[in-house]
Amino acid sequence: MSDSVMKRLEADREGILARLYAFVRHPSVGADPAYADGMRGAQDFLLGRLQAIGLGNVQCLDAGGQPAIYGEWLDAPDKPTFLIYGHYDVQPPDPSEKWVTPPFEPTIRNDRIYARGISDDKAPSLIALETLGAFLREEGRLPVNVKVMLEGEEETGSATLGALCRRYADLLAADAVISADGARWRADLPTVIVASRGNAGFEFTVTTACKDLHSGRYGGAVPNALHVIAELIASFRTPEGGIAVEGFFDGVEPLLDHERSALTHIPFDEKQFYLQLQTAPSGEQRYTTLERLWLRPTLEVNGLWGGYTGAGSKTVIPNEAHAKITMRLVPGQDPERVVEVVKTHLLRNSPDGATIAFGETRGGSRAYLLPTDHPLLAAAEQALTETLGTAPIQVRMGATLPMTDIMARELGIQTVMFSFATSDEDYHAPNEFFRLSSLEEGLTAWVKLLRKVGEQSPTDYRQQ
Repeated sequence: MSDSVMKRLEADREGILARLYAFVRHPSVGADPAYADGMRGAQDFLLGRLQAIGLGNVQCLDAGGQPAIYGEWLDAPDKPTFLIYGHYDVQPPDPSEKWVTPPFEPTIRNDRIYARGISDDKAPSLIALETLGAFLREEGRLPVNVKVMLEGEEETGSATLGALCRRYADLLAADAVISADGARWRADLPTVIVASRGNAGFEFTVTTACKDLHSGRYGGAVPNALHVIAELIASFRTPEGGIAVEGFFDGVEPLLDHERSALTHIPFDEKQFYLQLQTAPSGEQRYTTLERLWLRPTLEVNGLWGGYTGAGSKTVIPNEAHAKITMRLVPGQDPERVVEVVKTHLLRNSPDGATIAFGETRGGSRAYLLPTDHPLLAAAEQALTETLGTAPIQVRMGATLPMTDIMARELGIQTVMFSFATSDEDYHAPNEFFRLSSLEEGLTAWVKLLRKVGEQSPTDYRQQ
């Protein structure tokens, strides 16, 4: 049976692409104040787009950080209400010299659109908006009540999202969240994500003297900050690849047999996984790759620097060295406590002559697990099955979507991730891309999902 809303979206393909390109051309890097104009441009674009597609009460929601963009349509009595989530901030383009084409000028190559933010999260977010607009233009209404919120701080840890949810709790009240963020696992396997790891992180600086010192006059007699920080970071690991920080695993339950068994039924070629990445397995040896990716916590060094890094030689003993640390967390781990045990480990292992100063803690999201009997999950699985011709497999995500934990905690509602980005699309690296085929799949699936949840009742959700 043909769907008139789907036909309208198909007829407007060039218009959708043009609007997506306009959205992407705003360099909305929230982490860097140098991109403030790009952030404002993206905000203005979304404010105008929400009004143009027919949403009401369009406004900025502010809780002290980058504002979220909001709009609503609430004219479906006796139908559920969904908060549709996405984000408009993007990762920095650095290193810019590794981009084949300019990062904020969308370019099509090999049936892929290349641009910073195209996959994370501008194309997935715009798919949701375009679907809403097509329903309102074609049928004059939506199958359900909808509240749209597009965040501006996801890439910087959703620092004020909790405060924003508290400040606007009544405005954001809903039965569940449909997230346009939370990329699919693989392009070759229909999946739906039902869990994600938490996140926390911080920076620290090691200081070993009052200034940089001449490596000839002082070498061999004073500590080197880079040597010290390297030894400290090495102390995070056991020789077998485990995490050696005392207290890090407090609260983590042993993996259950059914959890481990479920992973063995997921199609996964471990050898090919590492071959594509041109690397080798690492980490806790007594766990499989998928267990390490989804069910076990991590402690990673994201950045390490100090001393002279310019061209040529400068024979100094650096007095300062710096590192950025993040942790991916599993159920049972409290972000604040994990940060504290890692800091205690660093202080305990710091040698004489060295001091450690800690920067601001980042992140702070707990792991998330969606109830497997949730009615929105059932509707999403049905929509994906009809769209892709194959029932999706339930999988977990090793990454973190902070809003899942925040929405559950602050608003008391669960989230289903319904993104059509894919995890291999280089969205935190140069040459980020989005598959053109995912645009069609996403529009089709969103139409089907809205029709499916339009058959449900609010009581289906209030029993959760």
